[in-house]
Amino acid sequence: MRLLILGGTWFLGRALAEHALQRGHHVTTFTRGKSGSDVPGTIPIRGDRTSVEDLTALAVHGPWDAVLDTSGMTPHLVETSTKALSDATERYVYVSTVNVYQGWPTLPLNDSSSVRPYTPEGPPGESGADAYGREKAGCEKAVSDTFGDRSVLLRPGVIVGPHEYVGRFPWWLRRIAAGGRVLAPGTPDWPIQPIDVRDVAAFALDATERYLSGPYTLAAPIGSATFGDLLETCRQVTGSTATLEWVNHNFLIEQRVGEWTELPLWRPYAGTWRVDAARARAAGLTCRPLAVTVADTWAWLNDGGPLLGHERAAELGISPEREAAILAEWDARRG
Repeated sequence: MRLLILGGTWFLGRALAEHALQRGHHVTTFTRGKSGSDVPGTIPIRGDRTSVEDLTALAVHGPWDAVLDTSGMTPHLVETSTKALSDATERYVYVSTVNVYQGWPTLPLNDSSSVRPYTPEGPPGESGADAYGREKAGCEKAVSDTFGDRSVLLRPGVIVGPHEYVGRFPWWLRRIAAGGRVLAPGTPDWPIQPIDVRDVAAFALDATERYLSGPYTLAAPIGSATFGDLLETCRQVTGSTATLEWVNHNFLIEQRVGEWTELPLWRPYAGTWRVDAARARAAGLTCRPLAVTVADTWAWLNDGGPLLGHERAAELGISPEREAAILAEWDARRG
């Protein structure tokens, strides 16, 4: 197949390009050339997708059997891209997010859960996460309006693995490798279900090759791993002697610890890690064990894997001073 990836040089886009080449597909990537590096074997085309002129010029290089969009963040951007490429491709695969569901992260979700309505302006006091989900819902609408049942909407939860540009797993790996007392959030049996970037890429290509259509939620199976599994595996693969100090959710909330940021992947809601991806599993989604993803991420970091400076990376992690202060207060509270 002839595939066009909007993106294709870092994280999911890179994994898609690598997997597609391994499957024998002809892969073109469209990027500004400012982030990451081109995957050997791809045909890179430079341009800015915010420019109608650049998109029009890109369309001339078609036709393609499918476009895989990993970088569409706003409804206007995606609408412009779908219209410019509508005559140059048969299908459109859009990478959305679990944030489009109204109940995430507080409620358990499945493929039938309600999606946020899209409005150009959000309600007063809208959070950043809600705004992100609303915008992505608008992106999905733009894809569906142009391509209808010739489109696939992928709604992954948290994506992790080698080449991760935000750095959630890398932060935990490096923190535990540094040793000492580690502030571990909640309880070790708190379930999590991040999904490996390579498994998302594989399903996206399966959906493309099999001409699937419609929305698919993507997440590891509910109950397949816990926060304890994650941190213990980090300790094992790094060879660390760190001590994990499990601190309950309510105390962390009282201390105003930044959920999802100061302690990456910690969010104390019942629905955060109860996302049922049954439709995707029925269509062939498979997820490798969490321990494999952790080990491969550590191997990538030790092989010189860089974090590429994504704007969200600066939000991650708790300072050593704040971590020590919270642990000291925890000790005092327990007497």
